[in-house]
Amino acid sequence: MSGERDLDVLLGAINPALRPGTFVYVSVSADAARSVTAAASVVEDEGVSMVVTREEADDRDWVYDFEAAWITLRVHSALDAVGLTAAVSAALADHGISCNVVAGFHHDHLLVPVADAERAMATLTALATRRD
Repeated sequence: MSGERDLDVLLGAINPALRPGTFVYVSVSADAARSVTAAASVVEDEGVSMVVTREEADDRDWVYDFEAAWITLRVHSALDAVGLTAAVSAALADHGISCNVVAGFHHDHLLVPVADAERAMATLTALATRRD
């Protein structure tokens, strides 16, 4: 089943959900990356960038400097949909909230500073409400 492409429909149905826990970005070797199931990962020239729970990183003594809350946009967006990432990141930026976006097959996921999680949720909910 393909996802939604219409931006107005996407924004009206983003239905954000805050995942429990605190998440961090780490960069580790390919060997170290094989020892854990990451919530998200990207293979880069410098190493494997992974998003893992803070507890997982602490247990392994991995270095991180950004603690994030994980918000899932529960609308099923098409991977080739135009404008969703821009609209969401612009709304958050207007409120001074940084955002790292990870696209999954079914949903987009936002990693925002832990301290801004509730404001981010309110901002996203308001963005969807303005479309009703």
